[in-house]
Amino acid sequence: MSTVQEIKSAMAKLSLEERAEILADLCDWKDDDWDRQMKADATAGKFDSLDRAADQAHASNQTVPLDKILNTP
Repeated sequence: MSTVQEIKSAMAKLSLEERAEILADLCDWKDDDWDRQMKADATAGKFDSLDRAADQAHASNQTVPLDKILNTP
C-alpha cells in the first residue's frame, strides 16, 4: 500500500470487527478486564439467547428505531 486512498479502499473491504481492531491499534487502545470478560463471555455463547430474543423482537416489529428514542423530548 503506497497511498492513503489505497489504504482506505482496503479498509472498506474489512469486516466491522477488523476495522475496529485496526482503529484500536492505531489509537493504542488496550482491552481492560471488562473488555476481556465480555469477549470471553461472547465467545462462550453467553449472549446467544439475548441475540435470539432481540432478533425475534425485531422480526415481529416489537422494536423501536433508535433515532425515534433519541429524538423524543
